[in-house]
Amino acid sequence: MSPTPERVWLFDLDNTLHDASAHIFPHINRSMREYIERHLGVDTQEANRIRQRYWERYGATLLGLMKNHATDPRHFLRETHQFADLEAMVVFRRGTLQALQRLPGKKIIFSNAPRHYMEAILKITGLWRHFAATYAVENLRFRPKPMLTGFHALLRAEHLQPGQCVMVEDSLINLVAAKKLGMKTVWVSAGLRQSPYVDVKIRSILELPQRCARL
Repeated sequence: MSPTPERVWLFDLDNTLHDASAHIFPHINRSMREYIERHLGVDTQEANRIRQRYWERYGATLLGLMKNHATDPRHFLRETHQFADLEAMVVFRRGTLQALQRLPGKKIIFSNAPRHYMEAILKITGLWRHFAATYAVENLRFRPKPMLTGFHALLRAEHLQPGQCVMVEDSLINLVAAKKLGMKTVWVSAGLRQSPYVDVKIRSILELPQRCARL
């Protein structure tokens, strides 16, 4: 009889392992709007409209800019993810480290964020100690979740089957993609909404160790 494959946890980063909504996302959103204003020569209202439209249509503002304006993704990510004092902006619950330590199986970061930002967050929080591998948007050839291209790239690189994996995310649209591939899914959300694409719903990562038996 073949041995049971090791369970592998794929973790999103922002608003899954730390709270990016408080300080970091407002800064990034403002930086993206200002980038669009500068490089497309539009006013603030139009820049906001473009950013939102591309987010809704493509799942990421960057993809819309690449497809419609030939924007250099590396330049965009570098310009929009600069922080004078990132450490002061991070909201992180230290209990997260203990929760991850109690979780059996291999753990991988699977994020749409750029590598320089992702590595800075992992260092500031101490999360880097708990992950065997990290995948930023550069590793996905700028084809972020929920595009299946990024999922397939990670699975190939790590020699994994979808059935081995548990995707832990705050974004439901990304969990829908994971579930359709055959992964188990954990939704980190304090909202009341439910979804057939979610196997387990938790309010924070701190709940994951005691809930993982349901997977």
